[in-house]
Amino acid sequence: MSDDTPNKTKIDRRMLEALVCPVTQAVLTYDAEAQELISKAAHLAYPIRGGIPIMLEDEARKLD
Repeated sequence: MSDDTPNKTKIDRRMLEALVCPVTQAVLTYDAEAQELISKAAHLAYPIRGGIPIMLEDEARKLD
């Protein structure tokens, strides 16, 4: 495996479709490249670590 190939875990699309933003209850968008779930309503990006979405507001990255 080369150093420039990121180690990405395959995410179950059905699981992602069932998740909503814990702040707004809005639908989330999956960003496979950044390994994040995006809440446009809350302007937050929730990280996915080791294939597990971290759905905590304190762990989310604020979007501009």
